[in-house]
Amino acid sequence: MNPNKYSMDTLAVRAGYTPDSDQHAAIPPIYQTNSYTFDSAEYAANLFNLSQPGNIYTRLGNPTVAVLEERLAALDGGVAAVAMASGHAIIFNTILNLAQAGDEIVSSICIYGGAINLLGVTLRNLGINVTFVDPDDFEAWEKAITPKTKALFVEVVGNPNANVADISRLAEIAHSHNIPLIADSTLTTPILCRPLEHGADYVIHSATKYLCGHGNSMAGVVVDGGTFSFLGNDRFPQYNNPDKSYHGIRFAKDVGPAAFAVRLRTLCLRDTGACLSPFNAFMVLTGMETLHLRMPRHCENAMAVAGFLQESPHVEAVYYPGLPGSRYRELVRKYLPDGTGSVFTFVMKGGRAAGAKLIDSVRLFQHVANLGDNRSLISHPATTTHSQLSDEQLLASGVTPGTVRLSVGIEGAADLIADLEQAIATAVK
Repeated sequence: MNPNKYSMDTLAVRAGYTPDSDQHAAIPPIYQTNSYTFDSAEYAANLFNLSQPGNIYTRLGNPTVAVLEERLAALDGGVAAVAMASGHAIIFNTILNLAQAGDEIVSSICIYGGAINLLGVTLRNLGINVTFVDPDDFEAWEKAITPKTKALFVEVVGNPNANVADISRLAEIAHSHNIPLIADSTLTTPILCRPLEHGADYVIHSATKYLCGHGNSMAGVVVDGGTFSFLGNDRFPQYNNPDKSYHGIRFAKDVGPAAFAVRLRTLCLRDTGACLSPFNAFMVLTGMETLHLRMPRHCENAMAVAGFLQESPHVEAVYYPGLPGSRYRELVRKYLPDGTGSVFTFVMKGGRAAGAKLIDSVRLFQHVANLGDNRSLISHPATTTHSQLSDEQLLASGVTPGTVRLSVGIEGAADLIADLEQAIATAVK
């Protein structure tokens, strides 16, 4: 299917799959297999030498997973995509595909707490140092870049406070230093924002969230824009020097625009083994068929809930970029004209005690650590998703003891508002 010929609505349902000529299955089958037969010794050798495409082993690729990869690449406008077992697996392997021990990454501090721990602790233990900066402080981004820096990392809409990144500005900074920009679009999906169109080089999705939507499967995908050139770039010797794993292949020279995706699959996925289950890929694909219908409802409900909270005398602050008074209104017009997602935070007057009582009093909202579900969810970041952070990191990321995070689902908005109204009344008694 030609992605340039069809609308996003059609791509969400049909991209990446054509019924096969043998079984004529109308929807992508679940290829629950570890391995694949080879037509001949020569064919097998060609596959392992990367001189011919095809299936080798499900740790490297699987036909069901391939449909998910092709569909998301079409939606985001990329040249290729690689799926793995979770969003964290994708973040880790994306960095591993760009940086080695002794290298550096610069990241926004306003990101998911688990990602801060992955970047700031686990990667540091492997010799990759990450510097965290305020995503709105462009001078800080510039100052943090050194000759060892291999990428900039940002969430398009930050978790949990829904700050909006200036993608094109950050892309300009990254490209002026010959490094790529990685944009995590988990909270926006391609329906609301296509970061590649604004200069990002790689787009990350925790497909566990909105792409699946049903809260029943984990997956992560990175889309390669095919625009970042490694050829002759001194910062990336691993792409320009002969690779010992594949008889001296030079990924920058011999692979072409999809060098990042091919290297990610054939080296990082091969060696870390973080492969996506075909069944989970099937579940995400099923969810994606209604993505273009669900995202507008998520945004509509979130706007209604945020508006209600903003008017409540018991709420100190609401951080939703869709509200008229948001500091991110100009960036919303530029990057998110069709909606700003449904994950945001608010602060109850009375701080942590009032927030905890509120969470314990809701009836429809579910108290879980997930987000991007069809169901509405509520959590307390300081003691859950961001609990591993230091007090300094919590302050820098905008998480206070009284911060409450909502992930607004697709139920009736009036029901959700009524639930919060009764919970607030209970909390302030």
